[in-house]
Amino acid sequence: MTIRNDRSAPKSPRVSAQPGRARNAAIEEMIRVDHAGEFGAVRIYEGQRAVFRNLPHKQEIADALDRMAKDEEVHLSRFNEIVNERGVRPTALAPVWHVAGFALGAATALLGEKAAHACTAAVEEVIDEHYKSQVSRLDQMGAEEKPLRDTIEKFRLEEVEHRDEALASGAREAPAYPLLSGAIKAACRLAIKVSEKA
Repeated sequence: MTIRNDRSAPKSPRVSAQPGRARNAAIEEMIRVDHAGEFGAVRIYEGQRAVFRNLPHKQEIADALDRMAKDEEVHLSRFNEIVNERGVRPTALAPVWHVAGFALGAATALLGEKAAHACTAAVEEVIDEHYKSQVSRLDQMGAEEKPLRDTIEKFRLEEVEHRDEALASGAREAPAYPLLSGAIKAACRLAIKVSEKA
């Protein structure tokens, strides 16, 4: 009786039992992190508004923050729907972003209007990059993901408007702007990475 050594036989490539699993996982990560990001943005604006809303001489920035916050609430509402429609598990870090977002908003507002604008500009710059990358990936996935792609692109353009408004309102005049902006951007990029998986 001859015993065949299977180690010498060429191995056939392993085929996933779930076609499209990698693609589905990528989409789930996109939705999870975008949902988390919009939640964080809502909390940042809540922190800033808590500081400015009761100061009569800060009515202009309070009104601007109210308007931007409404956009973020619409974004979050839509991502709430998408999470439910697609059965995506939200990030387990929501309690962290609940506290951290509010704290970031309140802290920058306490530093003054320019710092609050610097926070908005930094966050929205990172979100613009992030959403742009997602739109590019979704473009490669074809027509099936066009509704998600179009939603993200619409929201990206609104985030860019927030960034541009913050810059026009003097974000770059904030104390230690390069340091403040750089720290906020680094924190946002880390939050994105962590929220994709967690």
